[in-house]
Amino acid sequence: MIYLLLDETPSEYLSLKGENFKYLVKVRRHSLGDKIRFRSKTNIDFLYQYEIISVENRILELKQVSSQNKNVTARKKLHIGWCIIDMKSIEKVLASLSEIGVSKISFIHCDRSQNNFKLDFKRFNRILQNSMQQSGRSTYIEFDSYENIQHFMQEFPQTKIFDFTNKTLDAYSALETILIGCEGGFSPKEKHFLASKDVFGLDTPMVLRSESAVLAVASKILL
Repeated sequence: MIYLLLDETPSEYLSLKGENFKYLVKVRRHSLGDKIRFRSKTNIDFLYQYEIISVENRILELKQVSSQNKNVTARKKLHIGWCIIDMKSIEKVLASLSEIGVSKISFIHCDRSQNNFKLDFKRFNRILQNSMQQSGRSTYIEFDSYENIQHFMQEFPQTKIFDFTNKTLDAYSALETILIGCEGGFSPKEKHFLASKDVFGLDTPMVLRSESAVLAVASKILL
C-alpha cells in the first residue's frame, strides 16, 4: 500500500477505527512510531504523512508530520474508446488499466455489444480506489459513454482503430486515442464506416479477447 484514501480531509491529528484500524493494524501490522501516507477523496492532489502516536482500544491515533502537493500520473495520456463488453470482464482489468496509466475510457454501444449491460461508474471508481492505493496513482480514470461509434468518431476524429491489419502498433506509438471493438470485433457496417481511418494491429497470430486487446495496447503505448 502506497497510501490510504480517506473520506475526510486530514487535519493535524487523525483517529482511525473500524475497518481502517483493522486494515492498518491487523493486516498491515503497523505499530507505534510507524509513518503512514494518506490522501483525501475530497482533495486527492495532496499526499499527507502521519506518525502513529497511540494504538489503544481499537483506535489508531496519528499526528501529521508532512504534507505536499504531489500528483502521480502516467507520462503520456491514452484515451480508449471501448465497445461495451460484459461488465465482469471490464471490472477484471480496470485495476490493471489504472496501474498502466490509462487516462480516459469512453464506453461505446457498438453493433455487437449486448444491450443488457449497464455501466456503473460509481462501482468502477471503487475498484479504482483500491488500485490507486496500491500503485500510488493520484488520478482517477475518466469515464463517459457514447450511443454508437459514429458519435464517438465525430467527437474524436483523429482516433486510430485497433483491428486485424498488417500495420503494427509501432507505427502509431505516439497516438492518444484508440478505438477497440467488443467480442466478435466490428460489424460490417462499422467496418465500412471506419474504412478511411488509420488502422493498426499487434504482431501476434492469436485472436485476442476485447479485454486482452485493451491491456496489450495500453501497455504497448504507455509502458
